[in-house]
Amino acid sequence: MTRPIPQYTVADLEYLNDIQFDSFTTDDAVDLGLTAVEVIREWDLSLAVDILMGEYLVFRARLKETGPGNDPWLEGKARTVRRFGEASYLVKLRHLEAGTPFEERDDVDHETFKAHGGSIPIKVAGEVVATLTVSGEPQEIDHEVAAETLRRFLTL
Repeated sequence: MTRPIPQYTVADLEYLNDIQFDSFTTDDAVDLGLTAVEVIREWDLSLAVDILMGEYLVFRARLKETGPGNDPWLEGKARTVRRFGEASYLVKLRHLEAGTPFEERDDVDHETFKAHGGSIPIKVAGEVVATLTVSGEPQEIDHEVAAETLRRFLTL
């Protein structure tokens, strides 16, 4: 069964900026990654997932047809989160809402930064300390999986 493509607005995603952790350890990163794998398998998707703390890879899993071709997307989405401090899809939607697509910015290396759905910041005391990033499906699904993973992790 094909998963329906959700539609999002800036207002739909701004709540992600309010999510704060008291702390976030490498053990938490692994648990978050395993939660992502659970969602991906439950929803029967083809996704890769990374959990980075800063630029340090703590967790990576590749499910179904994902492989090295997903790496530039995983890395680029996470870099976008670290640079802008909010979810990669929210960065994209803010630019679209402002009438200037992210891809038209000339002050950004678009090989390095990817404003596409699928990466969410993990914040402690307002600072991005880690990123949860998925890649492999349409960007809206990538975002949906990341958001559901974070929701489940926070309710454990």
